[in-house]
Amino acid sequence: MDRIKAAVSDMIVLVILIFLVTSIFSSYESVPTEARIGAFVGIFFLYEPLMISLFGGTIGHFANGLRVKRSNSITRNIIFPWAVVRYAAKMFLGIISLFSISANAEGKAIHDIIVNSVVIKARK
Repeated sequence: MDRIKAAVSDMIVLVILIFLVTSIFSSYESVPTEARIGAFVGIFFLYEPLMISLFGGTIGHFANGLRVKRSNSITRNIIFPWAVVRYAAKMFLGIISLFSISANAEGKAIHDIIVNSVVIKARK
């Protein structure tokens, strides 16, 4: 349930980021299409992988007391390329990946199994 709450929290963060970028762009008379595309692609495709690789979780993970770590070393974050693969698998599989958590003895989603990551409760 915490992972679903984290995902919903991150969707809210993405909406806020899109709103902020849209507001910034609207204050300029002319913004190149490439800049708009780049900003939105960056928000949608880089937010989660960057946050996970740099900080061990997204804002949604932090708000719900979760961290994403390497399965073989829960003190280390997964590296950026693996975070991108994890996110791509998560987006491709969608809700199926989340449903797979209850079927796995370690509570891993399919996207976690693919990159050998684990979502853990943060230490207090």
